[in-house]
Amino acid sequence: MTELSQLRQGAFAPGNSAELAEAIVTGTGVRIEIDRRRGRGAALNMSGRYEPRTRDAFDDGWQTIEELPPFKTEVQVEKPRNVITRNESPDISFDRSINPYRGCEHGCIYCFARPTHAYMGLSAGLDFEAKLFAKPDAPRLLERELAKPDYKVRPIAIGTNTDPYQPIEKEWRIMRQILEVLKAANHPVMIVTKSAMVTRDIDLLAPMAEKGLARVGISVTTLDRKLARAMEPRASTPPKRLEAIRAVSEAGIPAGVLVAPIIPALNDHEIERVLDAAKTAGAAEASYVLLRLPLEVSPLFRDWLLRNYPDRYRHVMSLVRSMRGGKDYDAEFGKRMKGAGPYAWQIGRRFELAAKRLELNLTRRQLRHDIFVPPLGMGVQLSLL
Repeated sequence: MTELSQLRQGAFAPGNSAELAEAIVTGTGVRIEIDRRRGRGAALNMSGRYEPRTRDAFDDGWQTIEELPPFKTEVQVEKPRNVITRNESPDISFDRSINPYRGCEHGCIYCFARPTHAYMGLSAGLDFEAKLFAKPDAPRLLERELAKPDYKVRPIAIGTNTDPYQPIEKEWRIMRQILEVLKAANHPVMIVTKSAMVTRDIDLLAPMAEKGLARVGISVTTLDRKLARAMEPRASTPPKRLEAIRAVSEAGIPAGVLVAPIIPALNDHEIERVLDAAKTAGAAEASYVLLRLPLEVSPLFRDWLLRNYPDRYRHVMSLVRSMRGGKDYDAEFGKRMKGAGPYAWQIGRRFELAAKRLELNLTRRQLRHDIFVPPLGMGVQLSLL
């Protein structure tokens, strides 16, 4: 087995130096020049895993490669047939979700949704952050699906894959239109975001929350602005997220904090500090997720780690693998969110003790579904009776 194939399969050679590890990581895709990717999380843009050919640009010494332009955010319109996605995962608390966008400009290097860009023939690296897809028909499709006679009401989760309040939402406003449909139908919604832009929609969410129809969770990965800037380059800063928790809570909307992902030897020492800050800001609930490195996320994250924290590379990855059965990732239900082993157990107990001390999660407010009113607007098939 070659070093490259070992890396792709998640094998770990403890004797490797950081230099050899770096050579292995960059063997999965040529690093893009920093001037072309400034403000982005990933430095690689390897071909999608379903593509029949891989292409790497390199300088052959003949100076034939012209200077390439920087990666700019491009948005294409996607026209899905349905907008509600359903799942049967036993380790998450919802069975349906909506994603107004595909791809995410926040550029979080650890994002487990990155591999979904392969379905579009694109890279999970820089393409995921720069080549985005918007679904402007989502509000109309949602209205149509909610109006179906056999529709059964359950809370819809938004922000579980890509962030509905990423920067392009300022222009497209798809998330706001979705909330308008849900509000009109008295439909319950759960939102997860790492953007302070959620406060824009307090005028919609507050009346919904008063009826028991809405709650908001805001992801706070770290309080270290330098680490956040490197790891989540276009997301709201940590102070802005805490301000958003405060604004949401003061508006009467149940607010929670999601400490995710927890990365051993990088931000796990901040668990208690993040919970303290979130509680002070008004959070009533808290949860966490351990770092997940499925498919292409693994080489992207390891490349990022080598570029930003080369001295911690071996230690971080050793701890990650100790919680994932010796691999970079274990997708087994029941383990993928929290991991396994002594270190994962320790993280779980620390989180539980801190949450208990701060009186978080004393009660979890259940969203109502008994006041739902099927929509009768545009896009809905009217009855002939």
